[in-house]
Amino acid sequence: MLKIGEALILEIKYSEKSEKYKCKLVEREGNNLYIDYPINQETKKTAFLLDGTQLRATFVAADGSVYFFESEVLGRVKLKIPMMIISYPGNEHLMKVQRRQFVRIETSVDVAVHPVRDECAPFVSVTDDISAGGAAIIADKSCSLKANMQLHTYFVLPMQNGESHYLKLRSKVIRISERSNGKSIISVQFMEISPQDRQLLLRFCFDRQLAMKKKGLEI
Repeated sequence: MLKIGEALILEIKYSEKSEKYKCKLVEREGNNLYIDYPINQETKKTAFLLDGTQLRATFVAADGSVYFFESEVLGRVKLKIPMMIISYPGNEHLMKVQRRQFVRIETSVDVAVHPVRDECAPFVSVTDDISAGGAAIIADKSCSLKANMQLHTYFVLPMQNGESHYLKLRSKVIRISERSNGKSIISVQFMEISPQDRQLLLRFCFDRQLAMKKKGLEI
């Protein structure tokens, strides 16, 4: 299930700091994974993890499902590039992250909404929150969207490093909640999302989460 070239997100299990490191699987020998040196997602600096460091590793499978496993730093080796060796418990010990476990971030992201079957007029708005599994989109009460409608949703994801990523995602309306301020919240679930787009959404949510923690905000 875990393939060469797969992106991994690493977290140190026993640490007071909530830091995440991104790396890529370069080689594999049995239950030993050879990864390039992890990069701290906040500082963008290379991380040098000590042998024996206990880790939690997360990756997105080809079908878009997210899995994590327990791991440990076993050592280092230099072949074509410097690599770190971490342990892999085997496919039977992978744990699947349920959709409800995706980190949901309350943040305003620009979004354009186009119903797939032209059941109502397209509109441009912002999100109330977003995760790797779906989003809550602010709309006027006059919006004629209904539950189970399918949409093309176009998101702009601004990262803290100044980059912006543009995603086109097919979505389904799950529910519509009215607010007292004349607005509605359209809750959508992302459908047929690629592993690359799922990983980008996870990165964005982690990125925004770190920014909130820097400002001392509760998440």
